[in-house]
Amino acid sequence: MFSGIVETTAAISRVETVAVNSLVRIGVDRPSTFDDLNLGDSVAVNGVCLTVERLTASEIQFAVAKETLSIVPPYRQGARINLERSLRVGDRNHGHAVSGHVDCAAKVMSADHQDGVMILRVELPRGLWPMVWKKGSLAINGVSLTVNDVRDGVVEHCLIPETLLRTNLKDVQAGDLVNIEVDTMARAIVPIVQNLVDEAIRRAGVKS
Repeated sequence: MFSGIVETTAAISRVETVAVNSLVRIGVDRPSTFDDLNLGDSVAVNGVCLTVERLTASEIQFAVAKETLSIVPPYRQGARINLERSLRVGDRNHGHAVSGHVDCAAKVMSADHQDGVMILRVELPRGLWPMVWKKGSLAINGVSLTVNDVRDGVVEHCLIPETLLRTNLKDVQAGDLVNIEVDTMARAIVPIVQNLVDEAIRRAGVKS
């Protein structure tokens, strides 16, 4: 489990295709502060929960499997990614509960810098619309953000200077793809409620 409070950014040092469309290995420059990692630990890499497969003094290696590859944008050598180590039991959570199970890659509609902040607008697929609401939470590239507004599936966030300083969101532009994870509770509750509504409609003999 993660908080969505990104610790640092790092560059992807290498990308190796092991099996086309099935497995890719990536190396990430190891931050000096990540001195407590062990093999098998979980790290959120641009919001995706990945397992530490290999460690050196300068690099962390991860294996990215087919399901993840089918969702996230392609990994590129040299790209900067957000990193967060998994939470310890008892840690304070200054963001929201983030699982690292990304729902989709979504298109950035606009990223406007103004007065030291960024107004970021991202278009979500229709299937996620019921799980996102004004003042709710959304993780973008692993960053815990509050929804300022949402209209017709376009979600608006205001990124403060601290977020821009610590994450790679300062570099996104219109047309880019970003990793999206909806609120974990919403992902669980919304389908349950919808099933109950559908069942009630069915029992009442009313077509939905």
